[in-house]
Amino acid sequence: MEYRREIDGLRAVAVLPVILFHAGFNIFSGGFVGVDVFFVISGYLITTIIIAELDRGNFSLINFYERRARRLLPALFFVIFACLPFAWFYLLPQEMRGFSQSLIAVVLFASNIFFWQTSGYFEVTSELNVLLHTWSLAVEEQYYVLFPLFLMATWRFGKRWVFVLLLILLLISLFVADWASTAMPVAAFYLLPTRGWELLAGSLSAFYMSRRSLHAPWVGGHYFNSLASSLGILLIAYAVLFFDKQTPFPGFYTLIPVVGSVLVILFATEKNLIGKLLGHKVFVGVGLVSYSAYLWHQPLFAFARIQSPGKSGAEVFVVLTALTLFLAYFSWRYVEQPFRNRTMINRRQVLIFSVTGSMFFMVLGFIGYKSDGFKSRLPPNITWQSLGAKLLATGDVCALQPVKEVEGALSCEFGDVTSSKSVFLYGDSHSQAISGELNSILLSSKIKGVKIALEGCEVIPDNYNTTDFENINRDCTGAFDRLLAYMRKSSSDIVISSRWTFKLYPIAGEVDHMASTNSEGGLEKDASYRQYAVLKDGRLRFEADDKKEAIRRFLNNMLSIGGDVYLVYPVPEISWDIARTNMEYYSENNTVLDEISIPYEDFKKRNKFINKIFEDFETNERFIPVKPESLFCDTYVAGRCVAQYEKKPFYIDDDHLSDAGARLVIQHIYNHMLINRKIHKVSE
Repeated sequence: MEYRREIDGLRAVAVLPVILFHAGFNIFSGGFVGVDVFFVISGYLITTIIIAELDRGNFSLINFYERRARRLLPALFFVIFACLPFAWFYLLPQEMRGFSQSLIAVVLFASNIFFWQTSGYFEVTSELNVLLHTWSLAVEEQYYVLFPLFLMATWRFGKRWVFVLLLILLLISLFVADWASTAMPVAAFYLLPTRGWELLAGSLSAFYMSRRSLHAPWVGGHYFNSLASSLGILLIAYAVLFFDKQTPFPGFYTLIPVVGSVLVILFATEKNLIGKLLGHKVFVGVGLVSYSAYLWHQPLFAFARIQSPGKSGAEVFVVLTALTLFLAYFSWRYVEQPFRNRTMINRRQVLIFSVTGSMFFMVLGFIGYKSDGFKSRLPPNITWQSLGAKLLATGDVCALQPVKEVEGALSCEFGDVTSSKSVFLYGDSHSQAISGELNSILLSSKIKGVKIALEGCEVIPDNYNTTDFENINRDCTGAFDRLLAYMRKSSSDIVISSRWTFKLYPIAGEVDHMASTNSEGGLEKDASYRQYAVLKDGRLRFEADDKKEAIRRFLNNMLSIGGDVYLVYPVPEISWDIARTNMEYYSENNTVLDEISIPYEDFKKRNKFINKIFEDFETNERFIPVKPESLFCDTYVAGRCVAQYEKKPFYIDDDHLSDAGARLVIQHIYNHMLINRKIHKVSE
């Protein structure tokens, strides 16, 4: 295979936007398309090699997979091994558990399937996932399990027919991808059936190139090649600069960077401008280390964000980008290159290395998973189990199932499920956080709890997460009306808890204000990307008056059920992750903090809008206010809202209550029910 410097230069064009996108530089809002460029390059290069060997009649699957092992595994294993001590010191047990699972998935080249099931690529929490980027390696390797077998089976029909068959597969995959990019976007992003067409585009390019000389004129000769390759670079640049997280992917929009990559591969030569530009030693140098750079960048960025949530500015990521390229050169020079040299490392040694390394990471991952993220390495009040966060991780006190009578609703029972007397629980993850303690009270008082929810909708049905394409298309208001009719049949009391202020903040269109901050430097790490609006008259509205109207309508509807409405007011947002703050302090002082708190004034300022609306309902005797601020603010410490006191955490993270915090809130509800003879006293 003739070496083409411009292809290595194109690798640099692929990897740098990915790195800069993950570093958070907004100008590269579409930098994630660098992965698509990689897919095309990979399809072209690997298919070129396979075609040449099939033509000579010496293609061997064993040799093929040996080359893949030499190419991928040494640097991959080296980077993962380097991550282990940082994971040990920086990851909380629940994060270490997920990291352990991802170790197994990466080794099996199934990480795309794992991350499809556990996270979305554009969720901010994905920025903290150390091995998220390995999804693309999994897609490639799944392709290369099937692709050589396909060529071996069809080669006897001739290249023309193989080309036609591959083209048909490409079109099928492309149309499926475009459909899935809106119908099931996370699956579309991660899985081979919707990504395979990009690799096939590179493979078809290899078939075309195999039929003509690299330097042979085509149509307009030199000038056409220059024009076509220039257009290719412009298409890639357009996608990098103008695509963003809202761009449906990987459907027809993805044709822009993919076609651009194909044009560069087919028409950039050492004699035209783009070929000379990409063949420059700077681009070639970055391209040569691009695989290692891709491997290093995500762990470096993720650990930086984990260690200093919300505090890593642009200057930090400039340094980390430079460090990425330095480490990339090191691992290319001292890890990748030796393993590619057959005179230094033979096939048997590669096999032993591959099997041993794979088994090591799989066993380590299994142990980490079964031990709940090696939780014994940390004090109890850092682990999820002691905080009560296991409820959030496993999905609550009961498994939500569709309500047969009400389309679009979900329900389940807890507490004393044999009782004819019931209490509804409605809300989001904040209701899940208090559900364990509510379950205990209802069980002891012989009352049934009924958790209800709208499938894919927000707590207030007029409210929509504008970054979620799917939920805006749902008839949440209609589903809510049907759910109300269902609840009115029992006239039961209802407990409602949600993260009100975060979802209904009254500043129009200012996304950054969604995240909570405090006046002492705390900044929530994973919420600023979300933006909520009220859907009214077919339009999304961010204005305070529209949100106020939606809240009032929601509460009046809840009061129409017939029972008492126990509304849990905003839980003070601390803006510091309690478990992580303790962990960082523990690593330096071998103990956890006595107190974690924020100024009470911070809470009052952020929640003034929501609290005022809620307080207007307090004249209704069936409206029972449950105010966490009365429990945590200006109580344990004057003028401050505490999230941890005397080493006892009241929170799981920065806004969800732990078991200890939830117990205080539920006790407040229990006392009211007890006074009004709605519940029997729980025996001590």
